[in-house]
Amino acid sequence: MHHHHRRRYKSAAEAMRAAADVMDGSGSGSGERTTTRVQLEMPPQAMERLQRLKERTEAASYAEVIRNALRLFEALVDEHEKGAEFSLKRPGGETVAYKIFV
Repeated sequence: MHHHHRRRYKSAAEAMRAAADVMDGSGSGSGERTTTRVQLEMPPQAMERLQRLKERTEAASYAEVIRNALRLFEALVDEHEKGAEFSLKRPGGETVAYKIFV
């Protein structure tokens, strides 16, 4: 089952370039892939974060960064709804509570 999420952000002129085919979709059983075009307006700071994440993850596009973020966020929300608590294990072995949903 595919969930379509749409979110609006405040504007930055260059955000027009980030308007991307964000959603993964599936066709009518014929193996076709359909997409929904989503235009995002983002303030400069958010656009910079998106650009940096694209570079750091070597993503092919802004859309790929956003699809990856949606998958991760959905998994975290699912676990949170099941009552999971989150923690991080740092390289030195230290475990710290990670409060994502407050």
